[in-house]
Amino acid sequence: MVKVVLMPGGKMGVGLLVFGLLVILVSIRQVDEYQRGVKFQFGRYKGIVGPGWRLIFPVIQSMTKVDIRVKTVDVPSQEAITKDNVSARINAVIYYKVNDASKAVLAVENYYFAISQLAQTTMRNVCGEMDLDQLLANRETAAEKIRNIIDTTSDPWGISVESVELKDIILPDDMQRVIAKQAEAEREKRAVVIKSKGEVVAAENLKLAADTLAQSTGALHLRTLNTLNDLSSDQSNTVVFAIPLEILRAFESFGRK
Repeated sequence: MVKVVLMPGGKMGVGLLVFGLLVILVSIRQVDEYQRGVKFQFGRYKGIVGPGWRLIFPVIQSMTKVDIRVKTVDVPSQEAITKDNVSARINAVIYYKVNDASKAVLAVENYYFAISQLAQTTMRNVCGEMDLDQLLANRETAAEKIRNIIDTTSDPWGISVESVELKDIILPDDMQRVIAKQAEAEREKRAVVIKSKGEVVAAENLKLAADTLAQSTGALHLRTLNTLNDLSSDQSNTVVFAIPLEILRAFESFGRK
């Protein structure tokens, strides 16, 4: 019969092996494909960690994960005063992504909060540089200007702003009524202009038709006969026929021939 005797040194080796395995298991960190890890060792920046399983030993090392996907920031409604002193509430949506994970961790404390605050102040400043009519008619221009400012300011943070969209521009009730009256007056103006242009064209056509009838022998007679033909379709009509001078002249010309 064989007896296995474990020496004190053997027990210590097994204990160290188990402890080492536990340390490795505890040290495993998973970085997803859409993430990047910012690694620190003894508090100093060591580099960017890519996707996969990574060993981050406790106490001496640490890692901060950064999502590099496009993010959406819903900027809450801001009270802005336009260049012509009109108060309006404006909200927007910002789409951005982290290009440099190390800058997003080292250069700014909370890049999500920083982007939101920067967007609010920039939106108020840009709207204050534009008249209300310009803001309402050129929302894309205002949004692009806001995007450029935020993108330039956030570049040291390793952040790229993809786009900015102005969602709503809410005006006070009295200003909405004024704009509605202005739009109504503008539509009435266009209607009057269009009607007057139509009357001018109609008058020119009537003048042209009258000149044509006057210059053509018998043209007025044919026109009169066509009118009588249209009236004869209804038996209840009573027609008083007046012979124009042109008809008599037409008969006179026939007699000469």
